Amino acid sequence: MDGPKRSQLRVRLRVTARRRGADGDGAGGAAGPGGRKRRMEAPVRNSVAKLQRREIGGRQLAARGGGPAAAVPERFRNMQLQEEFDTYDENAHLFVKLQFLKRRSKIIEIVAAKDIIFALANSGLCAAFDRVTNKRIAFLNLSPDEVIRSLFYNKNNDSLITVSVYAADKFSTLKCRTTPIEYIRRNQLDAGFPLFESESLKWPGFVEFDDVNGKVLTYSAQDGIYKVFELKNYSFLYSIPDENVQEIKISPGIMLLIYDRTPSYVPLKILSIEDGKQLKSFKHLLHRNKKIDFIEQFNEKLLVKQENENFQIFDVRSSELIEVSVSKFMTPSAFIFLYENNLFLTFRNRTVAVWDFRGELVTSFEDHLLWHNDCSTNNIYITSNQDLIISYCKSEAVAEDGTVVPVGSINISEIMTGRCIAKITANDPSLSVPGRRNGYSKRSSDWSTVPEALEDVTALFYDEDRNEIYTGNSHGLVHVWSN
Repeated sequence: MDGPKRSQLRVRLRVTARRRGADGDGAGGAAGPGGRKRRMEAPVRNSVAKLQRREIGGRQLAARGGGPAAAVPERFRNMQLQEEFDTYDENAHLFVKLQFLKRRSKIIEIVAAKDIIFALANSGLCAAFDRVTNKRIAFLNLSPDEVIRSLFYNKNNDSLITVSVYAADKFSTLKCRTTPIEYIRRNQLDAGFPLFESESLKWPGFVEFDDVNGKVLTYSAQDGIYKVFELKNYSFLYSIPDENVQEIKISPGIMLLIYDRTPSYVPLKILSIEDGKQLKSFKHLLHRNKKIDFIEQFNEKLLVKQENENFQIFDVRSSELIEVSVSKFMTPSAFIFLYENNLFLTFRNRTVAVWDFRGELVTSFEDHLLWHNDCSTNNIYITSNQDLIISYCKSEAVAEDGTVVPVGSINISEIMTGRCIAKITANDPSLSVPGRRNGYSKRSSDWSTVPEALEDVTALFYDEDRNEIYTGNSHGLVHVWSN
């Protein structure tokens, strides 16, 4: 496969418009909790909701420096803090007019492609850094009132898509723009162009990028129509009228349409992702007066869980039904499908587990207690061949005075065994901090210490081509870990 690897947690990304004027802590603030129902969905980055929509598929070439499984730990041995970038700029007032864009803000999303690191701050300011020169290329905000909400690297045409909102309409409408990576490298941001201009993506409209099938799904609340586009060239394919559709879930080759439930069943349809033709229509029986925790589709498997009821795995082809006791499978806060391995990950109470589609627990992870309660996708990375999970985890560091300091660690674990094969910790004596590079240090004359870099990490990305881990923290700093 051509082009760099991408974070496998970001293969499906849905961004939903806000209610008009409901911009919270600036237009880039995190959203509050929201339900699964499209019309009631949280407007911005509900991390759990985003994670629930992730599917992982498509085996790629081994990362540079990779090899047999026995050599995997060597890729992460002696990882050092190599570089520090800062998204904050004291001169930001020269090109932005929104006050919250001028303030130092935590990093919420990191994407890397072709030796460029893109770091998105919670304020909505997005910076691009050149990993070769280790200098900032530019801020991607083209308008003084533009608030970038999310990023998507389109490997199909080697471009970066930004999804933004603007103060001019009180941050209520999503606007998408694509810019070739090479033009970003040259700081020729004007070479990009807008996408889906014909669509009215006001709240509760949304745009969803699906890298597994190479498709884009939009919903225009104004027209009550879903539309599907090609991700490679953004050409329109077909539309789906909103006729009591509560939610659409995408799997390889198909879409699951979930309609408004009745007391005793929920109507479902399966469509071909390529042309929108109906493949199957059926009803799934429900327990009356019990809310639905989730409905998901994985190939021919329908996963259904209701409140305080058994977990159901229903084969839509053979009609075989497998039930897993509620005491064995409790409702996770989120889960991720691993298409290549025919497994799925569940996240609950900061723990991770691997399950198969017979309802059997495959793996429990050792030494992999997640730092954040909300299972943020931006603090988790799964490698392209689905053998490793890299996360920001709970850890404790000891300060010079002997006190215990709550600082997290970066843990690398095998998905199939649950074994922790490597970790970056603040109390590792082999870690050192290099001096200033190329005179680049925006915050002060000295870089962050290792404990400072590992404190309050809010975003994580692994560049499989360069074998580097990038972390962002609450101070708006991005750190590069490499061996």
